[in-house]
Amino acid sequence: MADPIKIMLVDDEKAFRETSRRLFKGRGFDMVAAENGQAALDSLHRGPVDLIVLDLKMPVMSGEEFLKRAHPLYPDIPIIVLTGHGTLDVAVECMKQGAYDFLTKPIDFDRLFLTMERALEKRRLEDKAKRFQDDIVRSYLDLNTEKKRLETIINCMANGVMVTDRELHIVLHNPALLRMAGMTAPVENPLPVSRVLNDSSLLETLRKIQSREIGGKDFISQEILLGKKVLRAISAPTLGPDRNVFWTVTGAVTVLEDITAFKELDRMKTDFVNMVAHELRSPLVSVRQLQTVLLEGMAGPLQEKQDEFVRRGVKKIDNLLELINDLLNVARLEGGRLVQQSVRIDVSEMIAEIVTLFDQRARQQGVTLTCSCECSLPIYADPGNIEKVLNNLISNAINYSPGGGRVSVSARPVEGFAEIRVSDTGVGIPPEELPKIFDKFYRVKHPKTRHVTGTGLGLSLVKGIVDGCCGKIDVTSVPDQGTSFRVLLPLMEAEQK
Repeated sequence: MADPIKIMLVDDEKAFRETSRRLFKGRGFDMVAAENGQAALDSLHRGPVDLIVLDLKMPVMSGEEFLKRAHPLYPDIPIIVLTGHGTLDVAVECMKQGAYDFLTKPIDFDRLFLTMERALEKRRLEDKAKRFQDDIVRSYLDLNTEKKRLETIINCMANGVMVTDRELHIVLHNPALLRMAGMTAPVENPLPVSRVLNDSSLLETLRKIQSREIGGKDFISQEILLGKKVLRAISAPTLGPDRNVFWTVTGAVTVLEDITAFKELDRMKTDFVNMVAHELRSPLVSVRQLQTVLLEGMAGPLQEKQDEFVRRGVKKIDNLLELINDLLNVARLEGGRLVQQSVRIDVSEMIAEIVTLFDQRARQQGVTLTCSCECSLPIYADPGNIEKVLNNLISNAINYSPGGGRVSVSARPVEGFAEIRVSDTGVGIPPEELPKIFDKFYRVKHPKTRHVTGTGLGLSLVKGIVDGCCGKIDVTSVPDQGTSFRVLLPLMEAEQK
């Protein structure tokens, strides 16, 4: 419950004070009485009030003297002056000393209460304005402090940072940006982006952000060349209110990281993988051929145990060759050297053929393999690469399905794409593992799938091939219920058919 409004009445007439106390109490006011100016000052020192009603003619200290002393000390308290000798000159002088209003005796209490209400309302508004002003000052100081802190952080960053406006002018940058651009002399903002980073792809990205052509993305990541340097640029829109107080794109913020060293390491790694893979592949192929000679009896008949050991060796060599081929394919994919001999392919026919090849293997593992292709689905792609995609997805579905499980492969047209689904009723993939499922060498750890061998490169290769075909791949899974991979590949246009 709010405290009652406290009114101080300063008047030397006791009867007037008592009458006023009763009337003030009836209006819900809490009245403090003082018989002269000195007593009123002493009372104010003990505790402030909300409003003062002051008589001018009093002994010890007059109302005029009290007004001169009290108003400078308590400028926020409105003072209403009462006197039985009201003249225009006295009223003007009281107003100059800080009085809110001037009333003459005998007092019309209705008029007094109306004046008090106006004075209290004025004080409430002034207090509210003062609090609002204090909040603005405090917010400004907090904002300025945060701005200085943010500037310090940005200036200490090793990555380059720039903020651009609608006209593609840099309005804020840090020293690292100038170092990346090879600029030694300080520059004044604003300046065109092209004076610092004259890269057409980055400028186009900033234009797309400004015109809202980024398709709902929060940011755009790209690699740009700056002389001999390779930079990763991550650009995101900055938002601000327009004239209609709606949020709109006001520019962009771009963070640049020098990844030249990482690119060189990646190239060296790729070269090393290629060299090792080729050096391993040749002797393994030779050993594989020699073991084939033994199995075919060209070096004489083998005993049962010998035949078993040789076949085990052949299987292990085949696994190694598969790993080497995957490594080479991933390296070629990352280096943009994966062979692409695109021709017209009917995905439905290819799926039917591959499912037929996997049917016997599925039955041996107690898995039911079904195929459902609605119609002809012509695409323009490399047959060998699409076979790798289908072989990998179907093989994984069979391997990760228990005995009695089901694997279904389907294909249908969906909005200009051939939609291929490979679904199983296997062990599934935990939700936290799904974002990493297409990473290189990543394999989901599950007690029921320890027996399944693999390199962890298959799905990475699948995603690379699908992306290279301007397609999409995604996966949904429920642990212990199964997994479904969906691949979208662009269908051929009518004129291409």
